[in-house]
Amino acid sequence: MTSELLQNVRVLDPVSEGDRLADVLIAEGDIKAVEPKIAQFPADTEVRDCRGLILGPGLTDIYSHSGEPGFEDRETLQSLMQAAAAGGFTRVAILPDTSPPLDNLAGLALLEQNIRNFAPSLPRLYFWGALTTGMAGQHMAELGELASSAIVGFADGLPLANPALAMRLLEYIQPLGKSVALWPMDRTLAGNGVARDGAVSLRLGLPGMPVAAETSALAAILELVATVPTPVHIMRVSCARSVELIRDAKARGLPVTASVTWMHLLLNVGAISGNTTVSFAYDPNLRLDPPLGNQADQLALLQGLQDGVIDAIAIDHTPYTYEEKTVAFADAPPGAIGLELALPLLWQNLVETGDFSALELWRFLSTRPAVCLGQTPPTAAPGVAAELILFDPQKSWTVDGQSLKSRSVNTPWFGKKLAGKVLQTWTY
Repeated sequence: MTSELLQNVRVLDPVSEGDRLADVLIAEGDIKAVEPKIAQFPADTEVRDCRGLILGPGLTDIYSHSGEPGFEDRETLQSLMQAAAAGGFTRVAILPDTSPPLDNLAGLALLEQNIRNFAPSLPRLYFWGALTTGMAGQHMAELGELASSAIVGFADGLPLANPALAMRLLEYIQPLGKSVALWPMDRTLAGNGVARDGAVSLRLGLPGMPVAAETSALAAILELVATVPTPVHIMRVSCARSVELIRDAKARGLPVTASVTWMHLLLNVGAISGNTTVSFAYDPNLRLDPPLGNQADQLALLQGLQDGVIDAIAIDHTPYTYEEKTVAFADAPPGAIGLELALPLLWQNLVETGDFSALELWRFLSTRPAVCLGQTPPTAAPGVAAELILFDPQKSWTVDGQSLKSRSVNTPWFGKKLAGKVLQTWTY
């Protein structure tokens, strides 16, 4: 295994709160040294001048979707892992909404066997076990059996409509030592809404989804956690009122963490009407669930991250084929890809603008997501395995079928030029 010496690289490490220029020596799969100047290194070392480049711990995604098994035309496990590596993600947790769903040990064992055949240089995949049989929200899955496997926790990735079942799930899971990820959404209130209810949805003639569809369900979940204190991760926070509810829950000491998806930080409902610097008007790739919020929601989500109310940024990579997404906005299935796009776009729009520091962004994409999954976060410190990415914030590239590793291209940035590219990913 060749040694590598990265000279004059900017090293970000949220674990140690470090942001500095240094030389980094990587050998035998480990970080051997991080020093201002490394003069002694093995003779066969590959020396690279990394001025202007950023080296940081690998990124972690709390939840995304795989097409395999059942929808391999959207994404396979291998293409998902390749997309993750291209975007700087070294750990990705997969939701159980495959076909069949991951609600039993046999299905999990099959996927785990499949990924053993892939190159060790690809990211690590983790799996959420389903909360309910068939993810139908009616009956508990075999939670005890699933907990004996290597799942990161339990999640359907869909709203639970039955509060009594939700309470029983929290009671049953508490002694199993696994966390639960829940998406607060009242489908009855949501109705057929496809855009945030308000002036923009009215003007565009799109069915509106009220904020209460999220906040009423979130309030119910938080009351259940107050009664049964099983650790719960709140998925897909999308509005200002939800930030307030979670802030209050944390102040009361409830064992909750929360995440926001990356596109809700970059865009608001105005993007659907083309009211942005980049034209996305009526792009079905902006059909998300929950829908994009208004500008006040967007600002509250950004502030919630900086205040520590929201713990992490999730990608929620959701691949669909061209045919599935090339329909009218209201008819499009919700979701967009993001593993290869999140870091450069967040860097451009948050770090380059001065809204977030580089270290803050890395913390929200790497350290805190790993903690939310109950894992030891990766670090760019000597003496540990090299789980790192090398990022060039200035490198230009075009989002197209040739540059993307994902099988699907459902993103509003397709065909657009971006600045920022991951040059290398280490996953030993």
